[in-house]
Amino acid sequence: MTIRLLAEAELDEAVAHYEALSAGLGAEFAKDIRAGLALIEEYPDGWQLLGRRVRRYRLRRFPFGLVYAPLYPEIVVLAVMHLHRRPGYWKERLAEI
Repeated sequence: MTIRLLAEAELDEAVAHYEALSAGLGAEFAKDIRAGLALIEEYPDGWQLLGRRVRRYRLRRFPFGLVYAPLYPEIVVLAVMHLHRRPGYWKERLAEI
């Protein structure tokens, strides 16, 4: 399955934020994201349902989640979402899939 990322700007912003906090922390965040994407690709139906077609994978180290829709043959990542801010902002992106 392929992964399509609709949240590249959010990802870049979060990486830059963590890198500004401490050198190398942005790279650690990106590494956590890559690990999450690999697991989602391997087990697309393995995480919490947020709606009929949408799931959320929680990062291990950082307070972020990957909101995604497994739409075979691809997985669409709708948001790289901070878990303590604006929980439903990504719902408008459902129209894009």
